[in-house]
Amino acid sequence: MFDFLIVGAGFSGAVLAERIASQLGKKVLVVDKRNHIGGNAYDYYNEAGILIHKYGPHWFHTNDKGVFNYLSQFTKWRYHFHVVKTYVDGRLLPIPINMDTLNSLYGLNLQSPEEVQAYFDKVKLPISNPKNSEEVVVSQVGEDLYNKFFKGYTLKQWEIHPKDLAASVTARIPTRTNRDERYFTDTYQCMPKDGYTVLFQNMLNHPNISILLNTDYKDIQTFIPFNKMIYTGPIDSFFDYKFGKLPYRSLKFEHETHNKEYFQSVQQVNYPNDYDFTRIVEWKHATGQQSSVTTITREYSILANDETDKYYPIPMEENHQLFNLYKKEADKLGNVIFCGRLADYKYYNMDQVIARALMIFEKQINTK
Repeated sequence: MFDFLIVGAGFSGAVLAERIASQLGKKVLVVDKRNHIGGNAYDYYNEAGILIHKYGPHWFHTNDKGVFNYLSQFTKWRYHFHVVKTYVDGRLLPIPINMDTLNSLYGLNLQSPEEVQAYFDKVKLPISNPKNSEEVVVSQVGEDLYNKFFKGYTLKQWEIHPKDLAASVTARIPTRTNRDERYFTDTYQCMPKDGYTVLFQNMLNHPNISILLNTDYKDIQTFIPFNKMIYTGPIDSFFDYKFGKLPYRSLKFEHETHNKEYFQSVQQVNYPNDYDFTRIVEWKHATGQQSSVTTITREYSILANDETDKYYPIPMEENHQLFNLYKKEADKLGNVIFCGRLADYKYYNMDQVIARALMIFEKQINTK
């Protein structure tokens, strides 16, 4: 008899399993369709001995000290700033757009944040209340930078024109007036020293936690007794798509190992306008691994189907309306808790997933 059946061994499921097992002393069964724990954060050593992320890059960053301290129980860290370049007009330029981007791209000689801001003020469009992704960007940096850096990348990533995407999509993308080339400015920026999979192994290493891999929870829920379920999978799947399928973006990866120490100068290069792929990631920049060979990964964005993994909820109004139908059904269930990017149909960052799981534990589970 299990106190909780947790569907999904990603961050949401693992955090809640660990909290319930260690803090409440209750028995938990974690079930996952895949043959490994860790969800989309799963990493492994490939044939060349390079540590890579199977489902695309996971760069950890947060301002949430509680989340950082919580994870620090299960891993040591390698502190590392995430740096991205964008291939525009035949050159590698800093992204987020900063002083160096503008000077290099336009042959300017901007010297201070005030001069950079004055340039943005000159080129940006006067839109006080942006309604979509395109308006967000052009209201900050104008049409030329939007066309060079954002429009093509967004079209590749979503196959939807930025005019038709929620403002929240490009609101995630920062712009700088100084020379700071870090992609994130969060207080904590690091990678698990031994990888994410080891972090998950440490998190789930508890006598009250049992794990079933290669298993669909629907195949076992009728004969393995449990009191309550925590569901972290796609919410539409839980309800057998009774209102229709929620759309997602998926990803396709091409891994290549090269007989050289490094392939590119930074861990990620974006390609908004050239080639079919969206970015090339080189793992060793982030992990700090020493090797005479290196592995890169090209990433392609595709529409999810029944044969692919679901990565990104598509932030359009009609999709949120469909999700709300499922949410109303979920709210009627007293013995199922929905949690995670797929269950909430929200484009969470990693730290937001962890923070939400910790909050659900405190507010909905640890209530005595």
